[in-house]
Amino acid sequence: QVQLVESGGGLVQAGGSLRLSCTASGSIFSINAMGWYRQAPGKQRELVATITSGGSTNYADSMKGRFTISRDNAKNTVDLQMNSLKPEDTAAYYCNAETRRSSVNFPRVYWGQGTQVTVSS
Repeated sequence: QVQLVESGGGLVQAGGSLRLSCTASGSIFSINAMGWYRQAPGKQRELVATITSGGSTNYADSMKGRFTISRDNAKNTVDLQMNSLKPEDTAAYYCNAETRRSSVNFPRVYWGQGTQVTVSS
């Protein structure tokens, strides 16, 4: 089993910044992609950004230039630096990771419990 624990959410004014962190632990042989998603009330969960083990990144268009995803493969962590926050960025942010328990196991995707980000106008 793999656990993902997020931290760093909170309340911030529009234009401010927050940094989210997520740590993966448990039965991990390797981690492929890690990512951040968000879900606002009444809306579907949407992609924020992903990063491969090699450092290749992908961002949703609305986050490009404002958010930066990074990871530390040695520590099994993924961070999301969020700048120039807007009220529409208010959502629960979820970390995920595609992990393998061994070299012969198929990868599985795990999710964290989410951390709330609220941006006031």
